[in-house]
Amino acid sequence: MSTEAPDRETLHRLYGYALAQGAGGVALTELAGALGLHRPRAEAAVTRLLTMGLLRGRAGDRLVAVSPAEAAADVIGPLERGIRLQRTQIEQTREQLMAFVPDFEACLSGTGEQHSPFQVLENLADVRAVIADLTQQCREEILTAQPGGRREESILEEAMPRDEAALHRGVRMQILYQHTARFSRGTTVYVDRVTQLGAHVRTLDDHFTRLLIFDRKAALIAVPGRPHAAALIREPHVVAFVTETYERLWLAAEPFVGSADTRVEIADDLRQSIIRLLTEGMTDASIANRLGMSVRTCRRYVAEIMAELGAQSRFQAGHMLATQEAVGA
Repeated sequence: MSTEAPDRETLHRLYGYALAQGAGGVALTELAGALGLHRPRAEAAVTRLLTMGLLRGRAGDRLVAVSPAEAAADVIGPLERGIRLQRTQIEQTREQLMAFVPDFEACLSGTGEQHSPFQVLENLADVRAVIADLTQQCREEILTAQPGGRREESILEEAMPRDEAALHRGVRMQILYQHTARFSRGTTVYVDRVTQLGAHVRTLDDHFTRLLIFDRKAALIAVPGRPHAAALIREPHVVAFVTETYERLWLAAEPFVGSADTRVEIADDLRQSIIRLLTEGMTDASIANRLGMSVRTCRRYVAEIMAELGAQSRFQAGHMLATQEAVGA
């Protein structure tokens, strides 16, 4: 088949002609002749429609057109199952990671030895000092995951000179946010500056643990229930485990780009996430916290979803959505 990229008009013409032939299908040569297309152009269009699932091959190289809904079930279904599997793996990995919390709690905080394998930093000032020190010492790579949507501008202003200095030294940098961070002007300005220096930024719809990894030798992770504390880990096996967790998150995330189309796609992803959590019976506050958005924004999404469904309550909306999911609607 040709690698020539088919245009949209050719795809629609070819699909429409094949659709008109019904269950008997149509041969590639017939398609090219009937539509007045050069064979390479017809081949490229057929290849694209086969990939999209809108055409299916039959014996004797005859092609049969199928409905977009049927094609979507065949093509998108496996992708959705893959996403659900990734989310399950992420949740399992998070639970495994949190199993190390008792080790953190058992360690001395603040006054421990400088290179103790586990150390709990109890206050924000100590955490910031350690981040600054580790960033300055870093020579190869910094991996960060910052959940919660919009970041405080004061935090970004503090981080900017430190991160720029690391990037100028040639340190590779990957930054992971939640999707809602894309709608923060301060975060967008920060992302524009660091990406110009070579940093890579992606976003994810679901919640994840706050963490930083330096040269794969030291990691800082959030301590559950203590927003100003962090666990400093230098034990190689645990750092490797934390790094693997981060890499799984990174692979599931979307590149942070500022186009209007991307913002629309991200907004749709957030809406689908809200629908999924709504069917699980979560409250507006819990959904908002998990997706890194304000409760007010979450309630606006929920109200729009309820209006589309014609639901009179969140419970009814959740039941209707769950029913739709069960029947594959």
